[in-house]
Amino acid sequence: MTVRVRLAPSPTGHLHIGTARTAVFNWLYARHEGGTFILRVEDTDRERSHPAYTQNILDGLQWLGLQWDEGPIFQSDRLAHYRTAIQSLLDQGYAYYCYCTPAELDALRTEQKAKGVAPRYDNRHRHLTPEQQAAFDAEGRMPVIRFKIDDDRVIQWQDRVRGLVSWQGADLGGDMVIARAAPRGEIGYPLYNLVVVVDDIAMGITDVIRGEDHIGNTPKQLLLYEALGAPPPTFAHTPLILNQTGQKLSKRDGVTSISEFRAMGYLAPAMVNYMTLLGWSPPEGIGELFSLEVAAQHFSFERINKAGAKFDWDKLNWLNRQYIQQLDRESLLQMLIPFWQEAGYTFDPQGDRPWLLLLAELLQPSLNTLQEAVSQAALFFVPEVTLDSEATTQLAQPQSTEIIAAIASQLSQQTSFSVELGQHLVQQTTKALGVKKGAVMRSLRAALTGAVHGPDLMVTWQILHLRGWDQSRLSAVLQDGATTA
Repeated sequence: MTVRVRLAPSPTGHLHIGTARTAVFNWLYARHEGGTFILRVEDTDRERSHPAYTQNILDGLQWLGLQWDEGPIFQSDRLAHYRTAIQSLLDQGYAYYCYCTPAELDALRTEQKAKGVAPRYDNRHRHLTPEQQAAFDAEGRMPVIRFKIDDDRVIQWQDRVRGLVSWQGADLGGDMVIARAAPRGEIGYPLYNLVVVVDDIAMGITDVIRGEDHIGNTPKQLLLYEALGAPPPTFAHTPLILNQTGQKLSKRDGVTSISEFRAMGYLAPAMVNYMTLLGWSPPEGIGELFSLEVAAQHFSFERINKAGAKFDWDKLNWLNRQYIQQLDRESLLQMLIPFWQEAGYTFDPQGDRPWLLLLAELLQPSLNTLQEAVSQAALFFVPEVTLDSEATTQLAQPQSTEIIAAIASQLSQQTSFSVELGQHLVQQTTKALGVKKGAVMRSLRAALTGAVHGPDLMVTWQILHLRGWDQSRLSAVLQDGATTA
């Protein structure tokens, strides 16, 4: 049998990292087995679903490299199929009309809470007579449709992550609603558990891989498979992604959507690599840096952990840094340009390419994310710099003005600049003034960048020279020093 798996996101929000991790596991298993990865958009929540969220989900999956083989299939286009299935359940006696009002259900829950029992529907309308139904119809009540669940039934399945899982029918909350309220004789809008099963049957889904927060839905869905006369797929419930306190990662924890991670400057290969490690342990010899294709070769459910996976920013940053280091400078620059443009920096991506390439190469070793290149590159996009406290202290040293004056004088006599020339000017100044090289380097860096720490000084100087700003910055320090004096 050909493996067929699906990702079924709801377009009620941006693509969440939990949903994306589920997509990764489905994609890996499909590729490992030579199967089919299907994208199905579960847009039956009419109030909360929005086309913008759908597009965000599609864009996010494509950015991550998780291309689907079939779809996207929209549940909102398949309402007739769901209603046919519901009518079949009604006809066979597996489902019935329930006329309970919201007020009656609230009163039932209040009573159960007072007695200290778990809230559940008590199936009070399971056996209404035609006369009782007619009376409710006359009152103007519109019934929902409920699926019968036997309290004494034991539902079991062999979960590919968790082993044997068993549920008692009595723990499922009573007969479940499978269609919203509508006049009797009509079928209201179908609900989640029913439509999922109908779609999985129609699409020939062989394996359902999803988060453990869906475990409570599985016994209900297994009963629906049985009632609809279809064999169920296998199930694999993967661990949740947790925050640092061990709770399910949510919007309250800050960044959770793939588009937010992308905007922060995380690379797609790093994100899928990291998400694979959130709950799956690679075999020995693979290491922690690997592509989707490599992970697919080794993917198995036996290596998925049962325990929740804690989200670790340090680990993600470390992984992202490794992928940034692997980029050639042309690729890195192309990724950095949109971040600099978003920051409002003015430059010509083509005309300024020589120094932009040098800048990308200069910053590359220090970047954990692409976004960090915005602050680190700031001094290369404005003519003047502001001295920080350490730079101010350094330039106030007795010999600093003399050092800067000597370098500026030698620089003014040059017709071109290179890293080798910069190193030569530093050596000449050190020798001529009889000072330590460290003092020259600190003073020069302070004058050129406004700080005493930073990336390679000679490359920094070379970029500033290409910008035409090195001499003016040195002159500004001398002017300020003369003014102060």
